[in-house]
Amino acid sequence: MTPSDACAHILWLETADSTNSELRKRMAGFDNLSIVAAQEQTAGRGQGTHTWFATPGENLTFSILYRFEGACALSASDALLITQVTTLALRDYLLGHGVAARIKWPNDIWVDARKICGILIENILEAGQVRESIVGIGLNLNETDWPSELPNPVSLRELTGRRYELEPELASLHKEIRRRFGQLASPDGRCSLQEEFGKYMFRLPEEPK
Repeated sequence: MTPSDACAHILWLETADSTNSELRKRMAGFDNLSIVAAQEQTAGRGQGTHTWFATPGENLTFSILYRFEGACALSASDALLITQVTTLALRDYLLGHGVAARIKWPNDIWVDARKICGILIENILEAGQVRESIVGIGLNLNETDWPSELPNPVSLRELTGRRYELEPELASLHKEIRRRFGQLASPDGRCSLQEEFGKYMFRLPEEPK
C-alpha cells in the first residue's frame, strides 16, 4: 500500500451526471484510491455508447482514482493490470457475500450467465506510463426492477435475498480494492494478479459473421 492510501476518502454526492466526470473535475485535490460515489447518476456511462441503468439509492455507482507512483508505477504496456486489480477486488467482495463470480472479458462481472457489475476505465498517459486512471464501477446491489431491454442483469439482493446499505458496502469494497492495488508494488503481487485473472476470466463465443 502506498503512503497516500491512508488518506484515501469517499465523497458521496446526492446526484451526479457521471461519477467519472465528477472525479476528473476534482482529482487534483484527491489522494490515491479516493472515491466519488453518487446516490443517483443521471448520465452513467458503460463501454462504448452504452449507458448504465441504476435506480437512485439502490445500487453502487462510483468512480475511484488510481495513481501509479513509486513501486506502483505502471507502463502503458502493462495497463491490463488496472483491469485485473479492479475485477479481482470485485470478485473478492462478492465472494465475501457467498457469491462466486467470474470476469467476462474485458471487464464485466458475471454470476453464472447474468451480469452484476460493469466497469469503465479511463487512463491518463504520460511518456509511455499510465500516470492515473479513473475507474467507474456500477454494481447492482439492490435492484429488482429491470428494464425489459436489458438481456441478463442480476443484483446481489436477488442472489442472496438480503437488502444492502450503500455506504457500508462501498467501504467494504473499497477495502478489497486497496488490498488488490497494493499487489502492484511487487513483482510477485503482479504475477499473482495475472494468474488469478486468467483463472476467473472468460470470453463469450464469437457470433457468426
